[in-house]
Amino acid sequence: MSDSTSRNTSTSDAPRENASESSLEDDVLVQEAREGDEHSYKRLVNKYERALYYHILKMVKNKEQVEDLVQEAFVKAFDNLESYNTNYAFSTWLYRIATNHTIDYLRKKKLQTLSIDKPRKTKSGEMEMQLEDHSAQTDRSIIRKQRQNIVQDAIDELPAKYRKVIQLRHMEEKSYQEISEELGKPLGTVKAHIFRAREMLYKSLKDKRGQF
Repeated sequence: MSDSTSRNTSTSDAPRENASESSLEDDVLVQEAREGDEHSYKRLVNKYERALYYHILKMVKNKEQVEDLVQEAFVKAFDNLESYNTNYAFSTWLYRIATNHTIDYLRKKKLQTLSIDKPRKTKSGEMEMQLEDHSAQTDRSIIRKQRQNIVQDAIDELPAKYRKVIQLRHMEEKSYQEISEELGKPLGTVKAHIFRAREMLYKSLKDKRGQF
């Protein structure tokens, strides 16, 4: 289980007492979802998708990226549904997963933008860091390539309709609307296909985590 899923997802809150009707409804849907009921999955998504969108939007201002993060949070939640502690509200657990996943995304994005060549301020003025470790750069390049190959192999194994939307979204970086227009499919169908494709990829790549 990833850090963003397991970190503080079932502790620190007081156990539920006098649970609301909505929360009790979630209990039923979660149990049915655990048993593989696709309709219950969809009902949980429909119930919380909009609220999670605005929750993440407070942290990430790119609306299309927010949609991706919402979908990814649901994928993580559903893939780890067996770890959900029913003594606590499902909504609280789901929000924690979404928050932690978004924090992880922001942290990785920040790391990607930091440059080791940026001048560092010292008492003597600015100093540039010169790191000429070519072997380390080569190793990183090899590891990156291996990861790309593993991900691409997983994408290639997807059914055609799911493989196509993932390629358009993540390889060609097209918007949901552009994908909808290119494929001639309703926007809702495109989003549903991308959600399902990510769910399948997440499960496939989780089994190969030791290769990353």
